[in-house]
Amino acid sequence: MAAPLDQRISVPIDDPNADTEWNDILRKHGVIPEKPPSPTPLIEEAILEGRRLAHENRLEGKDLDELDELEDLEDEEFLEKYRQQRVQELASLTKKAVHGTVYPISKPDYSREVTDASANGPVLVNMTSGLGTNVESRVLSELWRKAAAEYGEVKFCEIRADMAIEGYPDRNCPTILVYHKGDIVKQVVTLMTLGGVRIGMPEIDKLLIEVGAIKDNDMRVMKRRTDAEDAEEEARQNKGGIRNSKQAHVEDDDDWD
Repeated sequence: MAAPLDQRISVPIDDPNADTEWNDILRKHGVIPEKPPSPTPLIEEAILEGRRLAHENRLEGKDLDELDELEDLEDEEFLEKYRQQRVQELASLTKKAVHGTVYPISKPDYSREVTDASANGPVLVNMTSGLGTNVESRVLSELWRKAAAEYGEVKFCEIRADMAIEGYPDRNCPTILVYHKGDIVKQVVTLMTLGGVRIGMPEIDKLLIEVGAIKDNDMRVMKRRTDAEDAEEEARQNKGGIRNSKQAHVEDDDDWD
């Protein structure tokens, strides 16, 4: 007995997502699934929302002097709101700035100056090299001083690593230890994960934010980000200007041919 013939029809489908009359028929009969919604409206909505937020927050990170320079460009009431916000932030920072310098400590002081002091907030310790040839240690010590002066509410300490831990290898210097509530909450061995000798204050900012010493929306952090973005934009414009100048020069040369 001959096998029954397969009565099913093979339906050709080139692109199930294409907007064709044939695909509409196939979707109507459930042969192919409905076409997923286009992501374009969602993308456009996200772009518009991003622009709206950027416009609303355009004064974030600007200090009082920079706000004063915008008097002719911004609504006075809007500017005054940010002025008052900056004044309050500065007053709060001044009140909290009980340190403002790096504390050089020795082993007998360690428990009191670091472990016990961390009950009041994060304490950051730079275990530095005793050798003048350790470039990373010299770089971090300089940044430590800048950070201590800028973030006076945070306690920064420094100790020679071999004085803190006998036989501590110099190749592991500098080592950053962060204490909070009597415990080590973060340890960074050398600057490799922080950019090496190229480390700057933005990396210190990230570390302080990560351990809860400052907030991500801290006015000092916001200003540094804004300044970096402005510098990047200026460099990009200058680069474009140089490129256009070179192109114009080439075109001028071609005119002489």
